[in-house]
This record gives sequence, structure tokens and C-alpha cells, in this order.
Amino acid sequence: MKRKVHSESSGCCNCEHDHHENHNHNHDENHNHDHNHDHGGEFNLKNEVLPLVAILSLYAPGVIFENQLHNTFYSIGEYLLFIPAYLLSGWSVLKTAGRNILKGRIFDETFLMAVATLGAIAIHKLPEAVGVMLFYKIGELFQDIAVSRSRNSIKALLEVRPDYANIQTEGELKKVSPNTVKIGDIIVVKPGEKIPLDGEIIDGNSQVDTSALTGESVPRSVRLSETVLAGMINQMGVLSIRVTKLFDDSSIAKILDLVQNAKSKKAETEKFITKFARYYTPIVVFASLAVALLPPLFIAGATSSEWVYRALILLVISCPCGLVISIPLGYFGGVGGAAKRGILVKGSTFLDTLNAVNTVVFDKTGTLTKGAFKVAQIIPLNGFNKEEVLQLAAQLESHSNHPIAQSIRNAYGGKIDEFEMRDYEEIAGYGIRAKVENRVVIAGSDRLLHRENIVHDKCPVAGTIIHLAVDNIYAGYIIIMDEIKEDAKEAIQALKRMGIEKIVMLTGDNQAIASGIAEYLGIDSYEAELLPEEKVNAIEKIISSAGKHGKVAFVGDGINDAPVIARADVGIAMGGLGSDAAIETADIVIMTDAPSKVAEAIQIARKTRTIVWQNIGFALFIKAVFIGLGILGIATMWEAVFADVGVAMLAIFNATRVMK
Repeated sequence: MKRKVHSESSGCCNCEHDHHENHNHNHDENHNHDHNHDHGGEFNLKNEVLPLVAILSLYAPGVIFENQLHNTFYSIGEYLLFIPAYLLSGWSVLKTAGRNILKGRIFDETFLMAVATLGAIAIHKLPEAVGVMLFYKIGELFQDIAVSRSRNSIKALLEVRPDYANIQTEGELKKVSPNTVKIGDIIVVKPGEKIPLDGEIIDGNSQVDTSALTGESVPRSVRLSETVLAGMINQMGVLSIRVTKLFDDSSIAKILDLVQNAKSKKAETEKFITKFARYYTPIVVFASLAVALLPPLFIAGATSSEWVYRALILLVISCPCGLVISIPLGYFGGVGGAAKRGILVKGSTFLDTLNAVNTVVFDKTGTLTKGAFKVAQIIPLNGFNKEEVLQLAAQLESHSNHPIAQSIRNAYGGKIDEFEMRDYEEIAGYGIRAKVENRVVIAGSDRLLHRENIVHDKCPVAGTIIHLAVDNIYAGYIIIMDEIKEDAKEAIQALKRMGIEKIVMLTGDNQAIASGIAEYLGIDSYEAELLPEEKVNAIEKIISSAGKHGKVAFVGDGINDAPVIARADVGIAMGGLGSDAAIETADIVIMTDAPSKVAEAIQIARKTRTIVWQNIGFALFIKAVFIGLGILGIATMWEAVFADVGVAMLAIFNATRVMK
């Protein structure tokens, strides 16, 4: 599995990285080499502050004693202080600009910065040139801090990667890397250790902390034969676990991968700004050139030095760092803020799409309900008794992993002799047929009875119904109840308060159950008794009716609903941590079983969009004002520094609000 750690950009040089990343210019490598620290590693504030202290120790005396230094022989004192300060603060920008020019990519943000500051040095405006690079570097530092904070939002996820596994070999434990453990190996997890791989408990029982995976603070009890996942922390007893997945195939490995690569899918707003900067930069360069050359030719008394200075000011003011830095940072903050709340968003593009969602479609079982089925009642008919009906149902369901089948086997509790069953056949969407002791037994939905022309009474009862027939004689039915999740009703109400126009439920369950749940939860409409392929057809119709600008989100358990999750505009997997289908197919993975997280995800997306557009509007307005002032000669290089770095810093501070 591909492993990639984000190399987040910083400052103007770094916004060059983000800008060209979208054009597939592969600036990741260039940027990382130019920058003075590796964003793939741990951010160290001390390492970032020390160079700034060195620059300030040169810059401050230079500004204070500027006149005295200027009056030295050939102003050598001024150059001795300001040139080292300039190189220390701006070397990464100059190097990147030079490298890009050699590759034919001239018009970018580093080019603007380099030309403006070198031009300022040429007209002997050394303090201003160093000031541009220094304050830009300070802006860089603030962005690094902001990115570090955003990374900390998903730090708990990244830290759940286990470091080792205790593998049991020939009566002894050997500590090995999780990547070397094979399927079927036995590993031992002691109290306080992380479970390193997905597997099944073969000995022991305990309580496990799942908070790093699900955000749930309450420990979960696990016992013999239960499945545990990599990243959970064993709190009590010693567990022996048979490994069922290689580490790279485990749920946590895939989740780590999608979190680390979440920025690879750009939002439309990010693409717009990238395109904007692509045309904006050369326009600014040529406009500045016109400001430097034309006025001295056509305006009486205009001097070349004055208008060159104004042109340089225009270059500094026009640098679009505030936009190109803060917008990706805003979306990264949104992804990080969502991860902090147990919502994994696979890319900023899905945050954008969530903003346009006007219809939310829910699956029922495992999404709005707990999926924890229990046999509530057994109704035998036509001479059959309860024990016989339950035993036959348990035998037919012995091959199924479905929660309903599990509930029937749990209710039966006895040993199931599979040798008594022959000619087993699963009828997709209907039920099961098999021969048990030379009798043809069927178990399934009411539709199965109609399909087989079995005479039976109607059963208008709440709950999931499993009908049984033996040799074409109706034997009775089993009522299985599924409990509605505690926050399901609040989830629906929250979505309606947010202005979601339509909330729909799709289920394969019968009409009576679907109607009762829809009415209790306040769902606008529902479709029941749907086969898997019929759910896809249903979502197609809903998408068509949502309108050209409306988007449809589907929320499912990620196991049986993968085709529908893939078809929706936004596919959301509920409680899908243990499901490969959820992680591979869904755009957003909610790591708890809480439907209320759907509304929370939409809220985060809306806040992210608001902050991003605030930054766009603010940056463009301030730059337009200062560009006008620069051309008129009112703004100096210091105002240019504020318009460039100041706007970038304010936009960065605003972008970090999305993480709160």
C-alpha cells in the first residue's frame, strides 16, 4: 500500500508548491528541498524561531542605525548588515524562483517576491527589501503553526498505528513488526498494548479502548470469537488473537492512508484559485513593467527611479500568497477538524459537495437502527411448535453472517448439525431453501412465500419477520426486533433545522416496519422491501428529482450498500470501520455509529466554505485598494509588506477557525 505523508506548504514559497501541485508540476520535491524544514516531519517551533532571531539581530540594528550605516564608505556598513539578513530570510524564495525560471515556469509567486526585493536593493531600499522577506518569513512561521495545529487534530488517528506485535511461536512470544505477521498467526496482546492487526479472539476476554478509532470514550467489552481491530487498546486481560488480515489490508492501515492523502482531492474553490493565480501573476508582472516604463515617457517631470519603485511596490502588493496559502489551509483545517470529531473526509472536494446537499438518504439497518437483532417472538402454525420452527430456522441460517441469522442462532443456542442439511440454496433478496431430514424447508421474507405459492396469513406486525415453510406447508414466523439508535431522531431534526429539503429512508425490510420507523423519526419519505439493485434504482430517481444544483448524500452501513454509496453524490459510511467496502467506496467515513454525525459533517463543510470565501473576498479587496495606492505613489514598500504578508497572516488566522 502506498504510504505518503503530507508535505504541507508554508508561506509564499510554499503557496508556490500548492499552486503548482494542482497543475501536476511535481513541485513537492522542489519545495521540500528549498524549505528550511521538512513538513513531512514533526514541526519544531524552536528550529523555526532560531533563524528569525538571527535575522532580527542583523535587521534591528540596521534599521536603528540606518543613517550612520548609509554614510559609511560606499554604504558598506549598510550592506554588511542587510545583505546577510536578506539572504537568511529570502534564500528559499530566491532558490525556488531561480529553479522555476530554469524550468520555464517564470510567472509564479516566488518570481514576484524575488524581482520586487532585488529591485528594491538595486534602488538602494535595503531595509524595505529585507522587511519584505523577513515579514514574509514570519508569515511562513504562523502558517507552519496553523498547519501543525491542524495536524494535531488527526494526530490521535496517526498515532494508532501499532509499533509491534507479540507473535506466539513454539511456546514463546517474539516481538515483530506488524507488517511481517501473516494471516492465521497467533498474536498475544497484553493489558495496555495496542492491538496490532485485525483478528478474532481465540482466548481471553477484556475491555478495549476504541476512542482513537471511533471517538467513543466508553470502553467496549470483547470476548471469545469476537473480532477486534488494529488500533484498539487492550485495557484489562491478556488476549490471544488469530490474525485475519495482513496489516496493509487492515481497516486502520487504509484509514491512515486516506487521512494522510486527504488533500489529493482538491475542492472546486481550490481549483478556481489555482487557475486564477495562473493568469493573475503574468498580468501583474506586465502591469508592473508598464508602470515602471510608460509614465516617465509620457508624464512631465516623472523620474524613472520613482516609477520603478512604484512598480516594485505593485509587485509586492500583488503577490497572491494570502489566497494560495489560506484556501488549501482552510480546507485542510476542515478535514482535520472533522477527523477530530470522528468524521473522516477523503478530500476537500467532498466538503464542497456537502455544501450543495439538499437531500439525505439513509439506509435503515445499522444506520438508523443498531443492527443488534434479537428474536422477540416465535409464532408456530399448522401443527408446528416453537422449538421446531426455531431449530429449522437456525439450521437454514447456519451459513449466513447476517446479524439476523446470528440472532436466530443465538436464540436457538443448541448445536447445529449441518450434515442434516443438503441442497442449500440462497435466493438473493428472498431467503434460503434447503433439504433438512429429507424435507424441503424455506425461510425468508413474505415475498418468498408468494414466489413459492405458499398459503399463509398476513402478518401486519412491527419487526423483521422470517417466515418458514416445510414441504410447501406454512410453519409459522419469527419476529426479530431491531432497536432504533438513541440519536437517530435528533439527527433527522438537526438536518431539517439546517435546511435539508428532503430526508429519505431506503430499506429491504417490510412496509410495516419501514412505515413505523419513518413516522417515529420524522422522515419525509421511504421505500421498503427493496432488493440491493432496487436501492440503486431508487437513488437514481432521487438524484434526478434533486435538481441540477442539488446534491444527494447517501448514508449506509458500508457492507451491503457499497453500490448505492458509490452512486450518490456524497457516499457516507456509518460505523464502517470494520468494512473494507465502506473505506474503499465511501467519500466520508463516520467512525461512530451516530447518525447525528451526518449533520455535524455538513455543518463543518458549511463553516469551511464560509471561511474560505471570507479569505478570498478579504484578500482581493485589500490588494485592490493597495494596488491603487501603490500606483498613485501613496503606498510605500512598508504598506506593500502589509498588503502581502499581513493579508496572508490574517487569512491564515481566519482559516484556523474551522478547526475549533
